[in-house]
Amino acid sequence: MANEVNPIKDLKDIRKMKAALAGRDRLMFVMGVSLGLRIGDLLTLKLGDLRGKEEIKLREQKTGKPRRIKLSKTVKNEVAKLDGRNNEYIFLSRQGGNKAISRVQAYRILNAAAERAGIAGKIGAVGTHTLRKTFGYQLYTQGHDITRIMAILNHSTPAMTLKYIGITRDEIDAAYDAIEV
Repeated sequence: MANEVNPIKDLKDIRKMKAALAGRDRLMFVMGVSLGLRIGDLLTLKLGDLRGKEEIKLREQKTGKPRRIKLSKTVKNEVAKLDGRNNEYIFLSRQGGNKAISRVQAYRILNAAAERAGIAGKIGAVGTHTLRKTFGYQLYTQGHDITRIMAILNHSTPAMTLKYIGITRDEIDAAYDAIEV
């Protein structure tokens, strides 16, 4: 599939992406890989949705389902650094007014950062959905149960989630190689 993007699997590459971004753009990346939201939902957030909060509540644009997301310490620390009024979008467009950046602009930002970080060729295609897939993959590699990740991502089957987060045949084979009982 030509438009398919991949998760960032290596933590070193995640750090490289963070280093290749600054300000609003870095926050978009950090929130994307920390919350697992689709980019459309992420871009609609305003300062008041997060400032001083332990969690956010929203209705997913794609599914229409309500969603409650606990904010990580990393996200809360990043949000605490923000200036602005509660009714302002977090990811303000530089074109003026209280408008969020577009999905296309978010894609351009992430793609350019992947090039600067030197990871674009390594992981394949990078786009806005890379953030959500990275979130799921990192949860999985940290030992979280696939059915829990499936529920967080609103998937209908564990197989769909494994494919979505990019678990490859080589990784499955490596698990067999690692087991010694």
